[in-house]
Amino acid sequence: MKESGEKHKGYVEIPSLSEENEVDDTEINISKKKGEGDVLKDLMKTEGTVKVREALKEYLKALKTDFTLGMILPTKSTVGQELAVERKLNGSTMQDSVSPIGIKIPTVKILMKEMFASSAEELYSIFTTKELVQKFSKCPALIDAEKGGRLQLFNGCVTGEYVELLPPQRIVMKWRCRNWPDEHYATVALNFKDMATQTELQLELKGVPVCNEGDTRQCWQKQYFEEIHILLQQSEVNTK
Repeated sequence: MKESGEKHKGYVEIPSLSEENEVDDTEINISKKKGEGDVLKDLMKTEGTVKVREALKEYLKALKTDFTLGMILPTKSTVGQELAVERKLNGSTMQDSVSPIGIKIPTVKILMKEMFASSAEELYSIFTTKELVQKFSKCPALIDAEKGGRLQLFNGCVTGEYVELLPPQRIVMKWRCRNWPDEHYATVALNFKDMATQTELQLELKGVPVCNEGDTRQCWQKQYFEEIHILLQQSEVNTK
């Protein structure tokens, strides 16, 4: 098709994309605004859909590669839920963060609490001592627990920087997963509340991309909290 110099606007819609469906069977809808451009629309329905499916295959492949922390691709039901949440957020007063290239990223704040059978000092050290981080994460780690120091866990799937350390009460850090938008970090605050024989860990994450909220919760619950519980149980057994 020869170039005419004219511009046409339209939309490419993918109603349902999940790991349950083959990409080749995924429905792709092409539409355009009123006016001319039927030739371009027909071209998009043929050659264009082929290119879109190729891009979707690469996208899904990248997701499966990056979700190495036990995170799973969304199913049909969760895709609908995430879209509903995003639409709701677009009409709310929640602030969006802006990436370095100017794209607005809808974000959420996550609050979680967990009780641990340890002192605040012991639990604090698990987050700031390289050997202990490597034990609960079961992976090599980079832990430079000082202000401005770097951290890297789970074979590079999680990276960040320590912003504030107040032993054994509070840790603040910049934190991100590898599959998040480039250079986008959440702010993580860990507050340790010593309660005699136990410690309550209060977790606050600000700036988590909306589409990664569920995965981030799962990461902290499964890869941090549950593994730290196991580490503490093993330590208790070894001291007996």
